[in-house]
Amino acid sequence: MAQIHNLGFPRIGEKRELKFALEAYWHGNESADQLTTIADTLERRHWQHQAQLDWVPVGDFSLYDHVLDTAMTLGAIPERIREATETDLDRYFRFARGRSPESGVCCGTRAGKMVKWFNTNYHYIVPELSANTQFSLNNRRLERALDTARQENIAAKPVILGPLTFLALSEFSDGSDPLAKLPDLVQVYGQWLNALARSGATWVQIDEPILVTDLAQPWQTAFETAYHQLQSAPVKLLLTTYFGELRNNLRLACELPVAGLHVDAIEGREEALRVADWLPSHKVLSLGVINGRNIWRNDLNDTLTFLEPLAERLGDRLWLAPSCSLLHVPVTVRHETQLDPALKKTLAFAVEKLYELQILARALNVGRDTVSAELAQCQQALTDYRQSSKVINPEVQSALKAIRPEDTQRHSPFEARYATQQAQLSLPVLPTTTIGSFPQTATIRSVRRDYRQGHLTEDRYREAMQEQIQYAIAEQERIGLDVLVHGEAERNDMVEYFGEQLDGFAFSQFGWVQSYGSRCVKPPIIYGDVSRPGDMTVAWTQYAASLTDKPVKGMLTGPVTILNWSFVREDQLRRETCRQIALAIREEVNALEAAGTTIIQIDEAALREGLPLRQSDWNEYLTWAIDAFRLSANGVKDSTQIHTHMCYSEFNDIIDAIARMDADVITIEASRSNLKLLEAFRSFEYPNAIGPGVYDIHSPNVPDTATLQVLVQKLTETIPIERLWVNPDCGLKTRQWEEVVPSLTHMVKATEAIRFSQTKKAG
Repeated sequence: MAQIHNLGFPRIGEKRELKFALEAYWHGNESADQLTTIADTLERRHWQHQAQLDWVPVGDFSLYDHVLDTAMTLGAIPERIREATETDLDRYFRFARGRSPESGVCCGTRAGKMVKWFNTNYHYIVPELSANTQFSLNNRRLERALDTARQENIAAKPVILGPLTFLALSEFSDGSDPLAKLPDLVQVYGQWLNALARSGATWVQIDEPILVTDLAQPWQTAFETAYHQLQSAPVKLLLTTYFGELRNNLRLACELPVAGLHVDAIEGREEALRVADWLPSHKVLSLGVINGRNIWRNDLNDTLTFLEPLAERLGDRLWLAPSCSLLHVPVTVRHETQLDPALKKTLAFAVEKLYELQILARALNVGRDTVSAELAQCQQALTDYRQSSKVINPEVQSALKAIRPEDTQRHSPFEARYATQQAQLSLPVLPTTTIGSFPQTATIRSVRRDYRQGHLTEDRYREAMQEQIQYAIAEQERIGLDVLVHGEAERNDMVEYFGEQLDGFAFSQFGWVQSYGSRCVKPPIIYGDVSRPGDMTVAWTQYAASLTDKPVKGMLTGPVTILNWSFVREDQLRRETCRQIALAIREEVNALEAAGTTIIQIDEAALREGLPLRQSDWNEYLTWAIDAFRLSANGVKDSTQIHTHMCYSEFNDIIDAIARMDADVITIEASRSNLKLLEAFRSFEYPNAIGPGVYDIHSPNVPDTATLQVLVQKLTETIPIERLWVNPDCGLKTRQWEEVVPSLTHMVKATEAIRFSQTKKAG
């Protein structure tokens, strides 16, 4: 009998209950006890959604981030956090965001570095270790969850992050070898597993997704060493991998002394068959056969055809699950009342994916005929979608065929373009700017909501947004920024806004997915060919430009980011969908230029996010991704300055590819990583202009002028000052004006001080 289980459930709640509880706590409007009560209620509700499974994950719920949870459990807390005298919860949030509740007296702690979780849009807090780190177990959180699950009669399977993945994701401040800490870490993991056994656990899911990446021999050996030591723990270990194939790690994973192995059969169906051959006959094989990262309904008949021979062969040793944690999809489609009914029938969010698992298990264990109605319904929905005239647009297909190589090339090399642009713009040395968005206040959100609900006319809505643009322009001029933005008051999200104005996109009402902490996004659904019916940003940008003599950037989201932050159709290659989006953005770029916009920023925040986990696969992805950006950007004159922005990822290893984008100016995260990005520029001479972010917008802390001056000075020592810009590291929509104004004022003052010192030196 095949068993079914889940690797993890969305944390935020069907209506983003966790988000609102966190923000109420941070602002001092709810107590820690109230936050804990809401979190406990959500966690129990999520277990009930999964009650029909044979095994339910426990420990996957988190108040902010599961990697941060692991660091706290292991006692791996940086000294600047440990020095605090508050509760564990206060230390937790101080590590995550630089402070705990907004009403707290201390607000100057540097938050932990934040980067993307493998190739997803989820961000995790990077553990900070050194050779002197002392691990110590604090398992109260998971023990408490297991106790509650037992009271709820839940068949609990604790979920923990594996020791090798934890080390690989950590940053060692002293440059020491991560594997040198493995003996100490494994000892604490042994204590952890024993504690879970005492709490009643029989199976423990231990996640080691680095097994689908390129592992050097010392790391492969470390896996063998660690798991041979952990095999004495009185629990059964389900070693869990996802996001890719095992490839050269297949034999290693199969032979580790664990009771079961989970592999991603969405990313590697053929490899799953090889795993079944290699895996010893006493081990469970868990197959991730439901896509945990996309929202399309599973082709159940096709999946059963794949599974039936394996079920016959493996019997009780076959477990079925989603490919990865369902953290990456919304909770349920049942609240979606505004989607096209035909499209809605093709969608499966987390709850629906677990129901698909039940259908598959019943078909394997009892027979296909017992679920014939469900299989027929699934097949009809998929057939209707594939044959729909809304999916294929002949004009878009023709436009793709008409793309020429020269469409991805600028007319002149960077040096010539930049000289032309500087002569036209007359900007000072070290130009200051922002990334694009300004605070999305309660007033802005209520105006947009009223307009969507039909309570505001088109004219009144436009007037309200223009008032917000006036305010943003006036504040920027008062602060003294050199290149302004209109503030994006009209935009709910940097991807959703554009998707709403492009054909081929659909939108859910409650399809929220956690990006980090309380930050949630609602990815568009790309169901068909993409095209641009008309202008998307031109009027707002023109209005902002009419209010000032300073240049105003046109603000767009790039094709790769729109692709990677959407739920993408699966009936054509991702690169083809990306080229369609690129053509649509290219039309908007050209329209902005024709309207007189001289600086256009095309954000590619998610470029690295789509990077394959194996370096041998990078070139293919980077080739088509960069070509898509260039297709969107390079239809302009030399005098039009193209900017792009990237945030919160590791870029040092793809800096040469970023250079191939040939954007005139790139703005990039640097502050939260303490300017570590500069290491790339010491070994690679980046040819174009660059603005490494000097203040961390994801923390409510306000940086002082002296600190920012030191950072800007460091930048000038690595990057030629004539190609250096000064800016925050990301957009400011999540912050408050009370934080933004002093932070930007300090940034401008710091820049002016450096300009003055440079002038004195030159004199």
